[in-house]
Amino acid sequence: MKKMQYNFTVKIPTETKKIAFQKQKDVVYVLYETERVYSPAKKYTYPKRTMIGRRCPEDPELMYPNDNFFISFPGQAMPEEHDQVERSCCLKIGNYIVIKQILQEQGLDQILLDRFGSQAGLFQDFVSYLIVEEDNAAQHYPDYAYNHPLFTVGMRVLSDSTISKLLKQTSEEQIQGVLDDWNAKQDKKERIYISYDSTNKNSQAGDIDILEFGKAKDEKGLPIFNLSLAFNCTNEKPLFYEQYPGSINDVSQFKFVVDKALEYGYRRIGFILDRGYFSKSNIQYMDDNGYAFVMMVKGCKTLVRGLIDEVRGTFETDRQFNIRHHHLNAITLQRPLFSAEKKLRYIHLYFSHQKMADDRAEIEDKLEEMMAEYQKYVGKEVNFSEEHERYFDFHFDKQGRFQFASEKVEVIQKELEWCGYFAIVTSEKMSAEDAYCLYKGRDSSEKLFRADKTFLGCKSMRVASLKAMSTKMLLEFIALIVRNRMYVLLRDETKKLSARKNFMTVPAAIRELEKIEMVRLSNSHYRLDHAVTRTQQTIFNAFGISVEDIREQAAQIAQAVAVNQ
Repeated sequence: MKKMQYNFTVKIPTETKKIAFQKQKDVVYVLYETERVYSPAKKYTYPKRTMIGRRCPEDPELMYPNDNFFISFPGQAMPEEHDQVERSCCLKIGNYIVIKQILQEQGLDQILLDRFGSQAGLFQDFVSYLIVEEDNAAQHYPDYAYNHPLFTVGMRVLSDSTISKLLKQTSEEQIQGVLDDWNAKQDKKERIYISYDSTNKNSQAGDIDILEFGKAKDEKGLPIFNLSLAFNCTNEKPLFYEQYPGSINDVSQFKFVVDKALEYGYRRIGFILDRGYFSKSNIQYMDDNGYAFVMMVKGCKTLVRGLIDEVRGTFETDRQFNIRHHHLNAITLQRPLFSAEKKLRYIHLYFSHQKMADDRAEIEDKLEEMMAEYQKYVGKEVNFSEEHERYFDFHFDKQGRFQFASEKVEVIQKELEWCGYFAIVTSEKMSAEDAYCLYKGRDSSEKLFRADKTFLGCKSMRVASLKAMSTKMLLEFIALIVRNRMYVLLRDETKKLSARKNFMTVPAAIRELEKIEMVRLSNSHYRLDHAVTRTQQTIFNAFGISVEDIREQAAQIAQAVAVNQ
C-alpha cells in the first residue's frame, strides 16, 4: 500500500537496476520493482512496481520519498523533523470553485453527504482529482491535494492509503443508493432518449468475479469487464451505468439496459444508438416493446447507397434543404429498412462538402498505399485480400508470379461518388435537422467515453477487488456528470460569443482555471496572487460565477486553511 509523500529529498538509488521512471505531465515518478509476475495470457513475465516518490525537478539525482521508499530501502533514516506533509505555498483554486458550484447545482454534494456522511468530502476531492489531473491512480492523489483546496473537512491533506481504504470500505448499498437518489431527481414525465453505448476496461486484478477474457477495445491480453452508460434525451446528463462480464457482447446486454431504465421509473423510452447496433433483431426488439429510436446507419450499407443514387443532385446544393450552423444539406425519405419489411421508417440522408473532401482524401491515400505495397511483390507468388481485390485487378505471368495491378476504375469512381453522405434512421416522424441534433447530442456521450478513458485516465482499472472497482466506477460516474455539465455550460456560453474562443473547451478551460492561484504570505495567510483575467472571466461567466464570487470563495478558502494550519 502506498503511503504519504514527504517534503524533503533523498538520493535516488543508483546501485540497483530495479529503478524506473514514469512521467505524467510535469511530474516524474520514481518506481521500484518489487517482483516479476508471469502472465499466462502473454506467456512472459512483467515487472510489478511500486511508486517510491517523485523526482526533484531542480536536481534529477534527488527525489521526494514516500513511505514505500523507506520500506523498500530500510537502511535509509527518515528525519524526524520532516514527518509531516506541508501545504504548497501556492493553491490553485479556479477548478475547485467551478466543481463546487456544479456539485451543488446538481445536488450531488447533498446526495454524497446523505450516503457517505463525513467521507463525502473525500469523495468530492477524488472526483475533482479525476477531472483536473485526468488520472485515476490513487497514489498520485497526494500530489494533487498538496496544491489544491479540498472538500475534506478542514481541507486536510489525506494520504493515498486513505483513498485505498475508502475504495474497499464502501458498500454496494451506498453505491446503489447514490444512483437511486440521482435518478429520483430526473424528470420521468416526458419521453427520454437513452443514448446507449458501451466500452470495456482492462484490469490486472485476480479476484474480481466479473473479469473475463473477451474482445477488448484496448487489447492487452488481460481479462476485461464491459461498461455501458445511459444518458438523457439531449445527451447532456449521464443517468446510470451498468457493469457486466467481459465475455458478454453489447447486443446481449442491450435488453438489460432497458430493464434498468424501467426500474428507475423511465416509461416513455427512446434510444439513440450507434451504427454498431443496426440489426434486424435489435430493431424488432424495440418495435415489440414500443421504444422509439434514432440510429446511425453505416454509409456502406446497400440501403444507403441505393438511396444516394436515387436522390443524387436533388438536395446537396439547394438552400431549402440546408441545415444552418451545421454546414449540411439533408432530405427525408420514407422507406422500409429490410426487403421483407412493410413498415416505413424515416430515413434522413445528409450531405457534407467537408465530409466529401475528407472521405475522398482517405480513399486516395488508401489506394496510394496499396499501390506502393504491390511493388514489393513483383515477380513473386502472392495472394491478395478481398479488400485489395475490391479496388484492383491483379495480373500474373504463366508461372503465377505477380506482375502488376490495375485499378477497377468504375468501382473506385462509384465509391468516390458516395463520399460525403451519411444517414440517420428514426422510428418516429421528425425533421432531418431534429434527427441530426438528437444524434449529434450523442457526441457528448462519445466525449464522455473518451473522457472516461483519456481525460480521466481510466483506460484500465487499478484496483484489486470487486468492491474497490465498484467504488471507483461510482467516482468516475460522478466525475463524468460534473465534467459533462462543464462541457454543456461552456458550449452554451460559446454560442453567445461574437467569435469562437479556443479556451472554451473543457480541457482548455481546466488548464486556464489552474492558473488562478492563492499565494501564502509571510503571516501564513493566503491571498489571490493576481486579478482574474478577461479570459478567465469569460470561462467563469459560463458557470454563472462573478468576480465577486471568486473573491468570496478565496476568502473562505484562506480562512479554512488558516484554521487548520
